[in-house]
Amino acid sequence: MENYVKKAMRTYDRKSENRLTKILLKKYQIDCKWDLGGILDGCLGLAGEVGEFVDLVKKWIFHEHPIDEEHLKKELGDICWYVALICFCFGWDLQEILDLNIKKLEKRYPEGFDVDQSKVRKEGDI
Repeated sequence: MENYVKKAMRTYDRKSENRLTKILLKKYQIDCKWDLGGILDGCLGLAGEVGEFVDLVKKWIFHEHPIDEEHLKKELGDICWYVALICFCFGWDLQEILDLNIKKLEKRYPEGFDVDQSKVRKEGDI
């Protein structure tokens, strides 16, 4: 195991932090007016919490474990926390994000969900 790590890490140049701050922000002159560390923390945390939530659902369905609704609610709350962190770090209003999502869904599915509409999206529908 130690040999693997040693050999594998010879392809890691230890410049990730440098790229994140100097190269990304200065070399490419990206105007990063946001809390980049918080955004990355939020994205990574969100991915982890979604994984925990999904794993509970997987165990319920495929491993036949009893569903633990309280645990699921807590994990969903953690997902919400990371969404709030991402909004905060970008300076976004969460209500605006939710309103944009509703508008998108209403445009995509004006009469409610439709299987056929879900298979073919109009150009520009993201």
